[in-house]
Amino acid sequence: MSLCSREPRVPAARLVAEMVPPPRFDSVRFSTYLPDPNQPSQREAVHVLEEFASGLGQSPGPATGRRGLFGFGRGKAPKVPAGPRGVYLDGGYGVGKTHVLASLWHATEAEPSRKAFGTFVELTNLVGALGFQQTVQTLSGHRLLCIDEFELDDPGDTVLVSSLLARLVEAGVALAATSNTLPGKLGEGRFAAADFMREIQGLSAHFRALRIDGEDYRHRGLPEAPAPYSEEQVTRAARATEGASLDDFTALLDHLARVHPSRYGALTDGLSAVCLTGVRPVPDQSTALRLVVLADRLYDREVPVLTSGEPFDRLFGEEMLKGGYRKKYFRAISRLTALARDAAPLVDAR
Repeated sequence: MSLCSREPRVPAARLVAEMVPPPRFDSVRFSTYLPDPNQPSQREAVHVLEEFASGLGQSPGPATGRRGLFGFGRGKAPKVPAGPRGVYLDGGYGVGKTHVLASLWHATEAEPSRKAFGTFVELTNLVGALGFQQTVQTLSGHRLLCIDEFELDDPGDTVLVSSLLARLVEAGVALAATSNTLPGKLGEGRFAAADFMREIQGLSAHFRALRIDGEDYRHRGLPEAPAPYSEEQVTRAARATEGASLDDFTALLDHLARVHPSRYGALTDGLSAVCLTGVRPVPDQSTALRLVVLADRLYDREVPVLTSGEPFDRLFGEEMLKGGYRKKYFRAISRLTALARDAAPLVDAR
């Protein structure tokens, strides 16, 4: 099986239906999140989001007729919320932000069709597929919208999502998001345009920011990622593993340029493992960003990644790791490292 032979077509209806927590987070709940005892902010974030979820068990409505998301109480009449209409989880890689965000989605008392969960990229892709007005109409009846990995990479997306969220807040939709940077700092070191920073500040007003400190749990007490294997080992494991794909890394990068990132999830449908030969540093930023999206989709679906060639910590050059998209690249390295560990038994069993 080869990823390069796949050219999925994804209807807009599927994009909407798939706005749920990814398979990796199907069974997570607040009770399954294990806060680091040395990081009190983790326990505090869980407590706040549990209260947040309990305040969403009412029918959605316009902002002027909803009960406050914070400060509500039993027996009190609904009142116009005085504060932000959402929560924003800020923290480093692997501290469990997505786990907590997915737990909020599961804890919210609403049918799956009345709450949505997706990455920032998936949200912008949805707007691209449906159009702005149709996206507003589709999501306005929701009780909750969860946005994972909220990272703004260009001013156009900033304006788009800021406008979308403003419309949804007006319709009474509660918001929750994760990111590695506080809302008011998202543009720092990336874009200097005054208009861009003004949009960021307006967007940050929709959220109450919560900090989650800690170290990357994917590396907490675990060995380093296994070194890449030989091409022969990878090829043999791919052919012996039912449902595994086998591709040359350079050829896959070329193929990703011909497939819209909104289809990368469908690109991985049914895969039990991804095997890549000849891994090397990516040649340019556009290629690197496409690889980041694929890494996210593979991680969401818990698909092991077995490789030969260069190790994952050499995928992105020094200039990239110091640039504006460095947070995305470090996240991709972290996630691919976890998937490389998962792939080790494919070789050990041969």
